[in-house]
Order: sequence, then C-alpha cells, then structure tokens
Amino acid sequence: MTTLKIAATQFEAINGQVEHNLNTIERLTIEARAKGCQVISFHECCVQGYTYAKYLSREELLDVAECIPDGPITKRLMDISSSTGVTILAGLFEKDENDNIYNTYICVQNSNLVAKFRKLHPFISQYLSPGNEYVIFDLFGWKCGILICYDNNVIENVRATTLLGAEIIFMPHVTGCTPSPMPGRGFVDPALWANKESDPVSLRQEFDGPKGRGWLMRWLPARAYDNGVYVVFTNPIGMDHDQLKCGHSMILDPYGEILAECHSLESEICCSTLVKDKLRLAGGYRYRNARRPELYNPVFSQPHESTLNVVWLKEDRK
Repeated sequence: MTTLKIAATQFEAINGQVEHNLNTIERLTIEARAKGCQVISFHECCVQGYTYAKYLSREELLDVAECIPDGPITKRLMDISSSTGVTILAGLFEKDENDNIYNTYICVQNSNLVAKFRKLHPFISQYLSPGNEYVIFDLFGWKCGILICYDNNVIENVRATTLLGAEIIFMPHVTGCTPSPMPGRGFVDPALWANKESDPVSLRQEFDGPKGRGWLMRWLPARAYDNGVYVVFTNPIGMDHDQLKCGHSMILDPYGEILAECHSLESEICCSTLVKDKLRLAGGYRYRNARRPELYNPVFSQPHESTLNVVWLKEDRK
C-alpha cells in the first residue's frame, strides 16, 4: 500500500480510571474511522495514567499492571479494533511472569497483538524495568517502529530503529511543561487549566511557548528530517496527576514538516495521509546511504555508565 491514513490523538487520562480512559479511546477511534483512518495512535500509558505511578509502591504498581496479551486492557483494545476496523496503538503498564514491570506500548489489529515495545529508558518509578530490544513490525505494507518518550531524546535509538527498516516511528509521550536548565522551561500552573474556559489565551501562550510546543520544535522535526521517516507524536492534554501537559500531538513527514497537529484544549484527533514516495525523496534517505559506519562504530560501541536513574530520582523528588 503506497498510502496510509493515520490519526494522532490527545486526551486527558484520569489516574487509574481504566474504564473511563478506554471509553475515551473507543470514542476517538470511532471518530478516526469516520475520517477514513486505518490506524490510530494514543499517548504513553494512556489507559492507566502515567505520572501518578511515581507515588505507587511496587505492590500497587503490580496491581495496576497486566500481562500481555491476556490482560483485560489488551482484550478490550482488541475488541475496539475489531468493532471499528481501525488498528490501535496504546500504552499501559505491563507485568511479566516474573513480576517485572514495564512501560509498554502495543499495537493491536482486530483480535491480534501485532507488536509490543517496552520503554528502553523508563522514568517515573524505580520499580520499572527497561526494555532491551527494538521492535519493527508491518502495518498495511509499511514498516513501523516504536520509541517511548525519553527513548527519542537518545538519538541513537531513532537512528537504530530507522536502520532496522522503520518508515514510520510512533513516538508516544507524556512530556512538556517540566523544569529544565534550558531557559524558559518549567511547570505550567494548573490553575490555568482550571480557568481555561474563562482565560484560554493565557493557557495557550504557556502551551505554545518554550515550556511546550517551542521545546518540541527544537528536536521533533529533526528526528524526522535527519532519519527520513514519518513520525507520529502523541501527548496528553490537561492534568496528568499533578502535572499539566500541553498536547500538541502531531504527524510529521520525512522532510520534518508538520502534516497535522492537535491545537485545541480538548480531546482531539488529527489525521494525515502518508505517502511512500517521500521516503526516498527526503534528505534523510540520502544521508543514511552516505554513512561511513567504519569511522564511528568504534566510537559508538565504547562502554559508558548511564546516569539516567540518578537523574530521574533527583528530579522527580524535588
């Protein structure tokens, strides 16, 4: 198939309210079907909620997590896909047979589990285990990959997923509006969300500025452009536990251009038709073919000690 119509979504997930969140997922999937979309993508941990997990004990997080593909959340997503005919990608907490817990993103098509990806660089809870593999899968003749939130900030992950054949990378997030040494970054006051009906302008200025969309524009188009791939970025809108998130879910083409973007302050989908011809015309395709891996493979393979866990423990407990 030389074209593929995809929907990217934003919505406000409610902590631990699985049924409520699944009902929202179903409603948005029905809307995507009405717009002719074959695939719909939701944000990181959209079914159970995300940020609240940092306050859960290991036992509590195990109660929230489920086994895949036999858990009730996965089965419900399959039911929604079967009833709508739309392929669904969504995030949830997973536990395995040894009670290891993962931040996982799955793709279901009708009653089939097409793909399962475990976040390589998990944040939010010390009880989460990291994934240890990239995932490439086929959707309607397109090669797809998944990278969750921080995975995309480690640029080697995006390049590796592309080199493994991905033409589309799904990038589910819960991000933006958090502190950083970068000038202009920081939390957005939840009071602005509470007053969005009476003062949408102040909220939109925060969401569109360096705390939100402005920060996304520093790196997200570059991931698509440098690698010559389509990017499907999803992010919640509204409160994710005690943090306000800015939405701006969007679809980008291999030129790094935004094809479609969510702009409202409500649950929303944006849709775009992907065209295969762009994959070979984009600069990223030429750059990949011009690589000289013999020069930098020894550099990239040098061992180092990751500081990821130290960073998130320090920042999350301020």
